[in-house]
Amino acid sequence: MEKRQKGFRFVPFSRKQRKLLHWWRPGLKTAENGLVIADGAMRSGKTIGCIVGFLLWSQETFSGEAFILAGKTMGALRKNVIQPMIQILEAWGWPYSYIRSGAEMRLEIGDNRYYLYSAGNEASKNALQGLTAAGCYADEAALFPESFLNQMIGRCSVAGARIWMNCNPENPHNLVKKQFIDRREEKGVYYLHFMMDDNLSLSPGIKERYRRIWAPESVFYKRYVLGQWAAAEGVIYPQFAEDPGRYLVDEAWLEENKIIYAAIGVDFGGTRSAHSFTLTGFTKGYRQVVVLDEFYLKKRINPSQLQEAFLDFVRKARKKYKVYEAYCDSAEQTLISGLEYACAEAGVQISIRNAIKGPVNDRISFYNSLMAQDRWKVMSHCVHVTEAFSQAVYDEKRRFEDVRLDDGTVNVDSLDSTEYSTESVQNEILYLNGP
Repeated sequence: MEKRQKGFRFVPFSRKQRKLLHWWRPGLKTAENGLVIADGAMRSGKTIGCIVGFLLWSQETFSGEAFILAGKTMGALRKNVIQPMIQILEAWGWPYSYIRSGAEMRLEIGDNRYYLYSAGNEASKNALQGLTAAGCYADEAALFPESFLNQMIGRCSVAGARIWMNCNPENPHNLVKKQFIDRREEKGVYYLHFMMDDNLSLSPGIKERYRRIWAPESVFYKRYVLGQWAAAEGVIYPQFAEDPGRYLVDEAWLEENKIIYAAIGVDFGGTRSAHSFTLTGFTKGYRQVVVLDEFYLKKRINPSQLQEAFLDFVRKARKKYKVYEAYCDSAEQTLISGLEYACAEAGVQISIRNAIKGPVNDRISFYNSLMAQDRWKVMSHCVHVTEAFSQAVYDEKRRFEDVRLDDGTVNVDSLDSTEYSTESVQNEILYLNGP
């Protein structure tokens, strides 16, 4: 039995949320549909509406059946769905069991079983095979691979089964948009579009803070604030590209903004790419994130030369800042081992770690957010980082895939090393000082 959590604090549901809670009830016109999709702006109340509606529907309609709870990753599913679901169950006084280990992680509520699945990649669909389900709830469904989405829907074969999906908008050519929302009458989809005003728990001040997270011209503002299915095209960091000087700082700025510690990001070069190190510093409470120094070399060097360059970079950084960790491109384990050995031999104490290398668009969203909040700076001598962020663009040949251009003509190496230096604390940076 899972340890009891604090109960969920309910606020009045909006009209849109109430539709999401009850669309399935017999006698309603909307109940003729077998699938519901709730999309729209971030923090618009669609997730809580889906969770409450899904619980009510599954518990009132079925007994002794299996259901699918799916998220892009298991971590995201636990945070976005399982945690608030358990809090809601606590508030209602409904008994449950949470089996969180073993091959069949699940919630047991009444006589029903709710199995947890990650939709992280094309192979994820295999975990669903053999299951007969009475319904599913897909959180962040627009991020799911097509194979998983199809397998998940195909598993829901019990009479009366229904499909529940929610998502933030992505590219307008996304499968959820093209195959389900745009063809909702043909597919039997009940579609609800949410905006921030549909979440009655948000104060005007909080909504305004969310609107300031991204620049209005960015694709993330269009998707997450305006709730639009918008294509990512053109310049990736429009605010920086328009006025790089706004973000450049000097030693005088550092004297007024004390750096608490710094981290290094490392991207290894190849045939057409450069070796790049970025030193990023953080002020107290992550109020400011600052590129303090860089190394960039676009020519072939042997591993020993790379190790010497790295040692010099670390020694220089540690003369001025507390530097404990370096995050390296995990695709080059031999080179990482070489850096570890060289540091040990030289008596340079620094933890060499694999970079997280999460989705590139998450990293892009992160830096766009910091720029819009005026919380990212670059030391003026870091010309390669400045150039990289000024010139970063989406690949026009793949404009329906949200892919940034990486054809050897632009500097993505400085982008990667800079992102690696902050990725381990990305969430803390955003949410400790964000809304």
